[in-house]
Amino acid sequence: MRSSSSRRGTSHRRTPHTPRRTAAVALAGVAALIAAAVQGGTAIAAPEKAPSAASKANPGSESVRLTPAQRAALIREADAAKAETAKDLGLGAKEKLVVRDVLKDRDGTVHTRYERTYGGLPVLGGDLVVESTKADATAAVVKATRAAIKPATTKTAVSAAKARQQALKAGEADEAKDAGINRAPRKVIWAANGKPVVAYETVVGGFQHDGTPQELHVVTDATTGEKLFEWEAIETGTGNTVYSGTVDLTTTQSGSTYNLTDGARGNHKTYNLNRGTSGTGTLFSGPDDVWGNGTPSNLESAGADAHYGAALTWDYYKNVHGRSGIKGDGVGAYSRVHYGNNYVNAFWSDSCFCMTYGDGSGNANPLTSIDVAAHEMTHGLTSNTAGLNYSGESGGLNEATSDIFGSTVEFYANNSSDVGDYLIGEEININGDGTPLRYMDKPSKDGASKDSWYSGIGSIDVHYSSGPANHFFYLLSEGSGTKTINGVTYDSATSDGLPVTGIGRDKAEKIWFRALTTKFTSTTNYAGARTGTLAATGELYGTDSAEYKAVQHAWAGINVGTRPGDGGGGGTSFENTADVAIPDRGAAVTSSVTVSGRTGNAPSNLQVAVDIVHTYIGDLKVDLVAPDGTAYTLKGYGTGGSADNLNTTYTVNASSEVANGVWKLRVQDNAAVDTGYINSWKLTFP
Repeated sequence: MRSSSSRRGTSHRRTPHTPRRTAAVALAGVAALIAAAVQGGTAIAAPEKAPSAASKANPGSESVRLTPAQRAALIREADAAKAETAKDLGLGAKEKLVVRDVLKDRDGTVHTRYERTYGGLPVLGGDLVVESTKADATAAVVKATRAAIKPATTKTAVSAAKARQQALKAGEADEAKDAGINRAPRKVIWAANGKPVVAYETVVGGFQHDGTPQELHVVTDATTGEKLFEWEAIETGTGNTVYSGTVDLTTTQSGSTYNLTDGARGNHKTYNLNRGTSGTGTLFSGPDDVWGNGTPSNLESAGADAHYGAALTWDYYKNVHGRSGIKGDGVGAYSRVHYGNNYVNAFWSDSCFCMTYGDGSGNANPLTSIDVAAHEMTHGLTSNTAGLNYSGESGGLNEATSDIFGSTVEFYANNSSDVGDYLIGEEININGDGTPLRYMDKPSKDGASKDSWYSGIGSIDVHYSSGPANHFFYLLSEGSGTKTINGVTYDSATSDGLPVTGIGRDKAEKIWFRALTTKFTSTTNYAGARTGTLAATGELYGTDSAEYKAVQHAWAGINVGTRPGDGGGGGTSFENTADVAIPDRGAAVTSSVTVSGRTGNAPSNLQVAVDIVHTYIGDLKVDLVAPDGTAYTLKGYGTGGSADNLNTTYTVNASSEVANGVWKLRVQDNAAVDTGYINSWKLTFP
C-alpha cells in the first residue's frame, strides 16, 4: 500500500465552513413517442441515414439546478394539482397520488414522480412519473405497472399473525441472526407483478450472515397466505480502499473545537461507531482542523476518507446533474465509520438515511474510498428517485447504478492518488490475489457476474445481475475492443461479436441519470432500462443522432434489443413503439407497422425484434402476420419457460410475401393470472 505523511499541527486550523487540508489517507422529439406509448399511436420507421456527427445535448432537455426552495415550490404545486392529475390519468375513484420527487428541464418540462394509494392503502409497485409541459399537463407517463389497480377485494382472509410468522421465517433464513419484527404487518396493495392483490408487508430486522443489518421486507398475500415477494432494504456494496493523499475537507468550528460537519453540503456529518453496530456513535471532533495520519490504526483517517467521499459525491451530483443532495432538498445524509469488527462491507440504509462503512479484514482496510462513498450515496439517490426494487432485474439495475456513478464520481474527483477507472475494489484485495472485486468492461472476470442479459438473470444475486448494465455503460462510454485508460488496459467484447463505438463517459452518465430520474420506476427491468435510456437519449440528443444509435448498439452488445438497421451498418427498419395491452386469457391483440419503399418480396432472413413485457411468457403465443394474412409462428403457447418478459429477435423466411404493406405482430395470452403488454417490435430488412 502507498502511504502519506502526517500533517498534524495547530498551524492548519481553519475558520468554520471553510475548506481545509487533511493528511487523512483514503483507504479503500421523444416526449411524443412516450405519449404515444401511453395513449396508443402509429408505427414509426427508424431513420435509415447514417449517424450524424457527434451531437451536443439539447439545452432545453438539460435539468435545471433547482434550489431546495424552488424544488419545494414545485412539489407544492404538484400536490395541489394531484387530484386533477389523477383524473387526467384516468385513475379510479379509490386511487390517489402522493408526490414523491420532481425535476424540471430548462424548456419548462416538469417530471413529477408519484406513489399511489388505493382506498387509503399504499400501492407497492404503483409508482409512476408524469411528464408535463406548458401545453399539456400530462404529456407522457411512465408506470411501474400497466395493470389497473382493481383488486378483487381489500378484505383479508389471512391474519396479520400468519404474515408475521412467515416474515420471521424468511428473516431467519441464510444464517441470519437475531431476526425480529422491525415493523408489524401493514395492509397494502401489491401491484409490482401480476394482478394487484391485497397483501401484508412486514419488515424483519436483525443481522444478515455477514453482520450487515437486516431490513427484510416480506409481502404476503392477505387472501391466500402465499409469500408474494421479498427484498432487502439494506443496500450493500464493497469497493476499493485507495490512498487519496492530502485532500480538502469542509468542517465546522465550535469554540475551540473542530468537528466533521460539512456546512457547505447540507450539514453532512461523519460519526465514529468505534466497532459498534447501532446508533450514530460519536461525531468526530478535535482541537485542531487536521484529521488522521494516513494509517488505519488512527480512527480519524477513515472518518476523513468518508467525509471526503461524501463531499465529492455531493459536488458531482450538484455540478454535473443539477441535484442538491440525495433528495434534491439540500439536506445532507450522514456517514458512520468503524462499523462492527472485521466487517468487510459498506451499506446504505433508508431508515437512518446514512452510509455505513466497515474496516475490512483485520480492521486494517476501511471501505471508505471515493467510489465506495459514491456507491452508497447513490443507493440513497436511487431509493429517492426510481426506487428500483432491490431484487430481481430491478435489483441488478439498482446495484449497477451505484457502480456506474461510483465510477463516474471517481473520474470526477480527478485525484492523482486514486485515478478514475472502470474497476470496483481494485485496491482492497478482498480476493487475496490483487484482483478487483468487479470489472465493468468484462463483468464475468470476477467469476460470478454476467456479461450479458439472459432470461433467468433476475434469479441471481443483484451484485452479479448488475453485470450487464455495468457492461452496457462501459460500452456506451468507451466502446468495445482493447484500449488503455488512465493506465488500465480494458478489453470489452460484445454478446453478438459486433463492435460498439463509445460516445464518451460525459454523455453516457447524463443519459443514465436522466433515465434513472425521469424514466425508471420501481419495477424497471433490463428491457425497460433500454426503453428508458433511449427515451432519455432522444430528449437530449435526438432520435436520429449518433448517440441514439450508440445506445441501441450498446444494449444489443449485451443481448438486450437489436442493433439499428441490420446490426452491422445497413438495412431498413420499421418499428412500432406504442404499448398494446395484452388481455389476461383474452382475445389476441395486434400491433402494426406499415412497410413502404421496398421493391419485390420480403427477404428470406427478415429480422423480427420483439419486446414484450409480461410476468409469465409461457402463457403467450406470438405470430408475425404478413400483409396477405399469412401467419408465421414466432413463439408457441407453453414455450419459453417461466421467465418474465420476451426480448429477442426472430429470423423469418418471408421470401414468398410482398414486402410493402401492413405487417402485424399478433399476441395472445392463453392462461389466467399473469399480465403484460407489447412494449415495441421492429421489422428489419437487411
